[in-house]
Parts: sequence; structure tokens; C-alpha cells
Amino acid sequence: MLVYGDAEQTGTMGAKQAAVSALLSEFTSMPPGIERHGTLVAAFIGTSELIQGVIDAEFHERGFDTLSDVHHIGMECLSLLACAIEQSWRSGFQEGTLPQDFFENLLGLDPSRRIHIKQAEGYAFYALYPESYLEAAKASGLGADTQVIGIRSIGTGLGALVAAAIGAPLPCTLRPVGHPFRREVKIDPALAHKLTSNRDRSFAIVDEGPGLSGSSFGAVADWLEEAGVPRPRIHFFPSHNGPLGPQATSRHRERWSTASRHVHTMDDLLLRGSPPHRLASWVEELVGPLDGPPEDISGGAWRWHRYKDEASWPPSNLQQERRKFLVRAKKGGSWLAKFVGLGETGARKLRMSRHLHEAGFAPEVAGCRHGFLVHRWHGDARGLDQVGYDRNRLIDQVGTYLGFRARHCPAAGHPGASLGELRHMAVYNTGRALGDDAGSALERSLPDPNDLDGQVRRVWSDNRMMAWEWLVSGDRLIKTDALDHSSAHDLIGPQDIGWDIAGSIVELNLSEDETARLCSIVERQGGRPVSPKLLTFLLPCYCAFQMGAHLMAAAALGGAEETRLRKAADHYRRLLTLICKLEADQEQGKVPAR
Repeated sequence: MLVYGDAEQTGTMGAKQAAVSALLSEFTSMPPGIERHGTLVAAFIGTSELIQGVIDAEFHERGFDTLSDVHHIGMECLSLLACAIEQSWRSGFQEGTLPQDFFENLLGLDPSRRIHIKQAEGYAFYALYPESYLEAAKASGLGADTQVIGIRSIGTGLGALVAAAIGAPLPCTLRPVGHPFRREVKIDPALAHKLTSNRDRSFAIVDEGPGLSGSSFGAVADWLEEAGVPRPRIHFFPSHNGPLGPQATSRHRERWSTASRHVHTMDDLLLRGSPPHRLASWVEELVGPLDGPPEDISGGAWRWHRYKDEASWPPSNLQQERRKFLVRAKKGGSWLAKFVGLGETGARKLRMSRHLHEAGFAPEVAGCRHGFLVHRWHGDARGLDQVGYDRNRLIDQVGTYLGFRARHCPAAGHPGASLGELRHMAVYNTGRALGDDAGSALERSLPDPNDLDGQVRRVWSDNRMMAWEWLVSGDRLIKTDALDHSSAHDLIGPQDIGWDIAGSIVELNLSEDETARLCSIVERQGGRPVSPKLLTFLLPCYCAFQMGAHLMAAAALGGAEETRLRKAADHYRRLLTLICKLEADQEQGKVPAR
């Protein structure tokens, strides 16, 4: 099934340099504390993306990694920022300065050069904290003579943090390439000699993951072993303690099982760390003293608080859920602290959450602290899947909400799946689930995306219109989970508001009359027409995506959760079958074309 995708943006070095400089200017004017530290980390993430982009551009020009001036200057920039982050972290956020050398190096890079920047998944989705690598390195026992190698993308900056924590010399970054399960290193002989000439030193390989195969970690370790580095001198810095995924080779799996691996998890860092570093302390800055420690309700555990029994639980892709904690203030009720992303990702979602609350659609917001957004927890409210609600009022409020997003949440310049990519996904997933004939019928029936592209206006769409995501509170609806799913680890991304209208039709079981009324309200509130042709195009795409996403999640899980996910996938499959049958009947002239 086609479900996942990587967000990638193209821009100039100058734009990224300006964004980092603005963050650091803000940093220098802020008082000591976790907010100031978070701004420094945001600048670090932005710089990491910039350096990854410029070194990757050089790699693609040459076909291999080399220790060029750009590589050297870029890693110096990251190392200076990494040292500042370590200083801030170790001092409980009281210290942390940047030497002038950083700005000279950063601004010395060619601002006119265009680069491709990949979003770091760990920082955006999976609560991977840079500071975890500081702690892992500190506890590793590695010395200052260690050669640190960061794997691009995210490992570029993480490698600088490991080096800073152990006082190692300037790290380098490599990009393993090739088939995702069989990657290999391509490196300039001069750089290879520089890195491996002293085979008696220790080597630290740094990245997030491993994922399905761990082949990026494996490729660098293979290369080191082939250069004569003894296996015991190779150390790994991953983001989790788990084994390699099912696609790993036997050689990589055997080495991983005995290798020195250094991990410090988010829970170690924020739940069991020193008081200034604990999530509870950060939340208390926003809502006051807490009545007990945060309660982890990640991985679907939030359902214990919303439902009377497990039989009524909605499905959840447990591996993709954001980390979230229920916190109870001694004065001021209960709050949800949810990971929404580090750096600019988290800052954008804080702005949007305040905007949605002020307009009356989303819960009250207390603030954001270093990746965790804190908003009101409505413990007594129940979802639309559990309680009845007047249908006219439902259409009014959903239409007003979507119209607000259409008007006030533009996402111009941010990547999302094109109509061509959505069409390809829908045809592919339909063929896999319903058979080649159904896939071919859908392919013939869907209009040419080029004829519809001019009608698309990308916004930060909700992408999560399920009934249980709407809480009934008195006579109003509260939209939950409204920030993450147009910037999730999937291929959809920001879409035209028609994507959410299609989602509403499916998830809220709207009739034709209700759909027409919803579109009218969205048009009036959003300030632009809703294209019937675009909506007709998006409806099967939505069903095909949701079917594929639920099937993939089910395949990775077992037990009751797998059953719930497969039941949901069957629902989307039935809807898709009806759509494909209708399209086939239209082709044969049995029913009028829409």
C-alpha cells in the first residue's frame, strides 16, 4: 500500500540563513529558561537542515562524499551550536552563548545556492530530542579521540552533539545511498583515508532509527570494517533500544546484537531526568503546580478516559501516535501535554492552536514548551461516535470550521501530495485491495489531474475528520487532534479544503443534501467556491488512502488492535467498492455520468 512519504522543500541558502539568524537574535534577547533553550534548539534544527542541504547538493554534483570547504564549514557551524546547547542543558538553561565565529561561518556560505531540505522525522513526529544524544554520549565512556560519523539527514546534527558531549574533534557526515534495504557508502579516497588511518581509535555512528532494515547504520559499519577497523571499536548511537527491522541482512543483524549501542530515550530524558529537565517542570510553568506526575496516555491509552469499555474503542495506529500525557493541575483542572514537534514545526502549531481556540473551534491553549503543546483536557466530553447530535447543527459547525481553515490557514510553499500523486496512490491501493480490474476502472474514471490543478488552494487541512475526534460539549463541538495530520509522516500533507470535505462525507456519513449544504457553508465562510469536480476526484483518493493506512497499521500490530484496524479498513474498502462500481456503471452507460 502507498501510505508514507517524506516532506522535502526546495529553497535558497539565504532564506534559511535569515531564518536561523532571526531565531538566534530572539535567543539572545530572551531570559534564561526552557523557552530560551528551545529557541536555541530550533536554530540548531534549522542549521542542521541547511547544512544537510548544502552538503547533499555537493554530494549529488560529485557522486560521493568528500571533505570539502563547505563540509568543513558546515560541520563547524553545527559543532558550535551543539556546544551552546550542551552548555545550556548542563546549566539548567542558565547559560549558553555563541561565539562570533558561528555567524561568520554561517553567513559565509553562498546565500544564492538552491538546496533541497528534508524534514527530520524524529524531531517532527517521534519526540526525538537532541539532548538525548548528549546524555547518551556522556554515559558512553568514549574518549576525545573518537571519530564521530553522523548519517545524513538528521544524523548530521546529532553527530555534532555526540562529538560536543565527549570533546571529540570535528565530526563528519556521510550519506549512504542505494536501495533502502541495501545501502552503501560512496566516499572520496582522501576523506576515507583521513577517517580510517588510525584504526585503533573508536568510531561512533550516529543516526535516528533503525527502521525496517537499519541499512544506513549497516552501510557505514560495513565500510569501516572493510577499511580494517575492528568491530569492537564501532559504536552505534540510535534513537531506540530495539532490534533491526525485518528487512535487515543476517550480517547486520548479527553485528547489531553484539555491538556497543548507546541510547537515552525521551522517557529517560524528560520523565526521569533532573528537575529542570523534566516535562512536569515545564508544564508547571504554564498551568501551575501539578497534582501528581504526568500520566502517559500515548499509544491509544487515551481511550481509557473516553470510553466505558474496550469494545467501543476506535482503532489507533499505535506506532504513529504522538507522545501525550494527561496532567492535572492543583488549581485549574486537567490538561493534555502532547508532542507536536521541535523547532519551527512546534512554533507553527502553537500559533495555529491559539487561532483555532480564539475562533471557538479547539480547546484552550496554555502554551508550548520545547515540543510539547499544553491544552485543556475536556474529561467530561464525549465523541460524536458515542452521543447523538443534531444533524443541522453538526453541518453548520463542521462547515464553519472548514471554511475558517480554508480562509485562515494557508500553506502555500509547503509540500503536499500533488493530485497526480494522489491519483497514483488511489489507483495502486485500489488495485492491491480490490483487484487489477477495479484499479484500472478507477484509473480510467478519474479526471486528468492537470485539468484540476488550477482549482487547488493548499491549506493546513485537518486530515482527521473521524467522529471520535469531535467532542460534544453542551451545544457546541470541539475539534481535537486538529494540528498534526497535514504535517504527518505520510504522503498527504497540506491539501485543498476539499480533502477535508471528502473526509467529512465519509467519516460523518453525510447524505447528498447534507454534502451540498456543507459545501455551501464552506464556500461562504472560506471565501471561494468548492469545486464539484475536484471533490469527486478527492473522494475515492481519501477512501483509498485510509484503507491503505489502516491495512498497513494492522499488519504491524496484533490482537484486538489489529482487529479494530482491519474492521476500519474493510469499511473504507466497501466504500471504495461502491465508488468503483458506480464508475464502471457510468462507463457502461447504466447510470448518468456525474
